[in-house]
Amino acid sequence: MKQPPIDKRTRATADPRTGEEPPGDHTSPLTGTRPGHPRRPTDDTVRRIARAALRTGADTATPGAAHRQESPAAPTATATPARIPRADDGPRVRPVAEGGEHWSWWVGARHVLRMAPDREVSARLRREIRLRDLVRRHVAVPVPVSAATGIWAEAHVYTLDQRLLGESGEDASVSAVGEPDLAALLTGLREVPVADAAALGVPRTPPRSLDDLRTAARHAARQLVPDREFDAGKLARLTPRAVVELAPRAAAVVVHGDLKGEHLRISADGRVRGVLDWADALIGDPAEDIRGLALSVGAPAAVRAATLAGYSPRECLRGLWLARCDTLILLAERLHGTDDSPLPLLRSQLARAWEAILLERLSEDDG
Repeated sequence: MKQPPIDKRTRATADPRTGEEPPGDHTSPLTGTRPGHPRRPTDDTVRRIARAALRTGADTATPGAAHRQESPAAPTATATPARIPRADDGPRVRPVAEGGEHWSWWVGARHVLRMAPDREVSARLRREIRLRDLVRRHVAVPVPVSAATGIWAEAHVYTLDQRLLGESGEDASVSAVGEPDLAALLTGLREVPVADAAALGVPRTPPRSLDDLRTAARHAARQLVPDREFDAGKLARLTPRAVVELAPRAAAVVVHGDLKGEHLRISADGRVRGVLDWADALIGDPAEDIRGLALSVGAPAAVRAATLAGYSPRECLRGLWLARCDTLILLAERLHGTDDSPLPLLRSQLARAWEAILLERLSEDDG
């Protein structure tokens, strides 16, 4: 598979799969940052980089083509102090409220700027940009496009992405007309060539043990019962026999890996208008994305979408039980451990994953 070109400064020595650069002094003229872990950029720095990136995107010959190259913005390679825009004439920038491993800002009304804070995240961001190009050929649901990419400090990558329409899936619900969009997402991911994804450095991850997960979930449930957070009797439906029957059987596919609500963009009529953040993509168990949909849109909608995508009842149930066990473990860790995830979000995810579905009753008759 032909690799997209990488920054001219790194082409000779960068890792061919990730594009990560070797150690060296790549001080940015925009930020003045020296090698090492850079400080979180100031608002002035963000505006300067955003302005340079927007200029690069505007100069691109064809719409959307800038995401195929990293050299355009490359302020470390092409910008000079005389060309750096003033901080006060840049676009309006606002921090993105939802978290992640990147530093992120809204840029105007049409873009989002993500900046990697270290080399490891930079490598993941390079891989994500290239994976999105691959996935976009097979998935009917919109995937973000980079208007420009480059280096903002030392070997740390940024991408200016075109903003997708819609609201966060945590603030808007997928309707019945939106469930086929979710099915199209799962169907398209199954069609992405695994070998091509592996060539980009997407990791191959073995399926999780549902038996081990059940043991951990039972312990978590016992912690949650005194808090009146959960009825432990519900977990009894995941019997040892069911664990055996729900062992993974589907072939490994490209999996988004983090289909939580904030990564879905939903329109006013409940259609899915985009899927964000492909940094956690992997090659592995397709039930993991069914699991993600159960957390974000609820068990019934997740199962209906997976069924429309051609997954069997057992594969749907496997994804559902992955979600249910995970929600118990995460909530218990939040209440009795060291996790600091938002408690309302964890409770909402637990409620969605444990919504009743008809498929469970039918599968009991099926044996």
